[in-house]
Amino acid sequence: MMGEDLSSEAVDFLEVAPENWIGVGGRYGRWFRQYTERFPFVIHGLSLSIGAPAPLDLDLVRSIKAFMREHSIRCYSEHLSYCSDHGHLYDLLPIPFTAEAVQYVAERIRVVQDVLEQRIAMENVSYYAAPGQEMTELEFLNAVLREADCDLLLDVNNTYVNAINHRYDPLEFLRGISSERIRYIHVAGHYDEADDLKVDTHGAPVIDPVWQLLEQAYQIHGTAPTLLERDFNIPPLPQLLKEVERIRAIQAAQSVEASYVHGR
Repeated sequence: MMGEDLSSEAVDFLEVAPENWIGVGGRYGRWFRQYTERFPFVIHGLSLSIGAPAPLDLDLVRSIKAFMREHSIRCYSEHLSYCSDHGHLYDLLPIPFTAEAVQYVAERIRVVQDVLEQRIAMENVSYYAAPGQEMTELEFLNAVLREADCDLLLDVNNTYVNAINHRYDPLEFLRGISSERIRYIHVAGHYDEADDLKVDTHGAPVIDPVWQLLEQAYQIHGTAPTLLERDFNIPPLPQLLKEVERIRAIQAAQSVEASYVHGR
């Protein structure tokens, strides 16, 4: 989306992976600076590997801190998963849902927040196996957020995908999350491998059940800044902006409903 002309009326904020832009100079660096001066930006990391057995990459964290200051980045989010162990694994792997893992991950998040001198948001990730599971996904997520005292990036598509793949009620999951923890929201498309197997891809339009789940998330928690994720099979910009407009329409309808209910 950033490669084409955008207006502040078309989008409210943009998101990039910091690993793709830290240290980039020349023409691309100047181009990126033009966008960060025009639009609010958030960053969504790929390499923090918060659940990994290997030590935290604090050089990366310090680079992210400098990058955020350089470009006035509003928020840093990452995945509640891991992707490395003395080498990058090029995938987001599930952290075991155990009490021991809660303490381990929460301590690492606290270290990152201390270095950054600000809270970060952890995303509920899609997963396809749950090794060593002692807790539900919801119990694990809430325990990590509480112990680390960090925020949540609520991914509605991941909630939908996981609910089908692991056979739980997505509304029960949404109702079990603390509204105060939600920093912002992701919505995206996915791939249907089978009726009972969905794969999170960010490579397709958002489907109606996910739009409905987003609306229900707003009803439960109130509206929040919401990002449309699209990583490949990217259509022309006007087509993408139609999905952005659908987010805005759902938010507007929810605001009207809330005003009516509360007599404002």
